[in-house]
Amino acid sequence: MKEDHVHSENLDWYEVDSGQGAYRGRFKQLGRSAGGEGLGCTMVELPAGSSSWPFHYHLANEEAIFVLAGEGTLRLGDEEVQLRPGSYVALRVGESGAHKVTNTSSDPLQYLCISTMQEPDITVYPDSDKLGLFAGSAPGGDESLRTLRTFLDRRAERGYWEGE
Repeated sequence: MKEDHVHSENLDWYEVDSGQGAYRGRFKQLGRSAGGEGLGCTMVELPAGSSSWPFHYHLANEEAIFVLAGEGTLRLGDEEVQLRPGSYVALRVGESGAHKVTNTSSDPLQYLCISTMQEPDITVYPDSDKLGLFAGSAPGGDESLRTLRTFLDRRAERGYWEGE
């Protein structure tokens, strides 16, 4: 049986690095570690100049961000929103919730990312015209548990019956 409570100091960070320098950070799985099933929470720490993920939105999951420390910007659709400690942003399902967090300061940016945990989820990446399909581990979940992680180019068109 999983715990129903955790303290962040007792959890290990895991790191994500795209290898290109633009997308890197450290993450702690608070929700899953506390036994959360329908609601996830990840503590995120971004170094100066980094973003957590490319600009995207979800078709199944709503997210929210609460800033704990540091400053940065949130690209929210066509807007840029300044983030600072105490900032809270609701990220709706669908295109209106498209977002990207970037640390624009010289200090680490630390925030909580809270998410519903609906599976499967489709994530749309408007800048690169890709779709991501995810199952087996909802947003913020353990990637080693994912049973499906596929990225599709939205420009590749096929007929409905093609390949059937």
